[in-house]
Amino acid sequence: MAPSLHPLIDNGLTKGQPNFTGGKLHCHCPSNKVEVTLGSNVLHNHACGCSKCWKPAGTLFSVIGVIPVDKVQVTANGDKLHVVDSSAVIQRNACSQCGVHLYGRIHVDHPFKGLDFVHVELSDTKGWQEPQFAAFVSSIIEQGFNPEGIDEVRNKFQSVGLATYDSLSPALMDAIATWTAKKNGKL
Repeated sequence: MAPSLHPLIDNGLTKGQPNFTGGKLHCHCPSNKVEVTLGSNVLHNHACGCSKCWKPAGTLFSVIGVIPVDKVQVTANGDKLHVVDSSAVIQRNACSQCGVHLYGRIHVDHPFKGLDFVHVELSDTKGWQEPQFAAFVSSIIEQGFNPEGIDEVRNKFQSVGLATYDSLSPALMDAIATWTAKKNGKL
């Protein structure tokens, strides 16, 4: 039996709505849920195999997109949020009770500063952008996944139409390189 990549991917992708305007994310607590309101759809939604992103139990990947910081607002029980790793570039804000990551923000000089990282699966609203690619695929090996099964993982992503990368997608890597070249006076 193939491993679970993520519930939003395992049974095929559900296309998002092109004019989707956002919704609310909630942590997994049974009551007094942390609520984060997103004022637009996400961009670059993707499966991520890194060891830092929050993943649903029993899955190998998270699904995470980015959204402008000014479109993210904590609207309930924000006092339950804490930063998971204050030394990380992405300051992942998680519920202190259930552990779910609600959003990640970058405070340092970085190509993605101004964008928050969010998990739209935490929303009951339908229409979010579907995953566009899979990133940091080989990173699951570093977390204990048997390397003999990595081809099966890549094939499963490809069967639902997602390209796999061991970094980010070419468009995002180009954005990082362009930002770095501009910062260093090369462009």
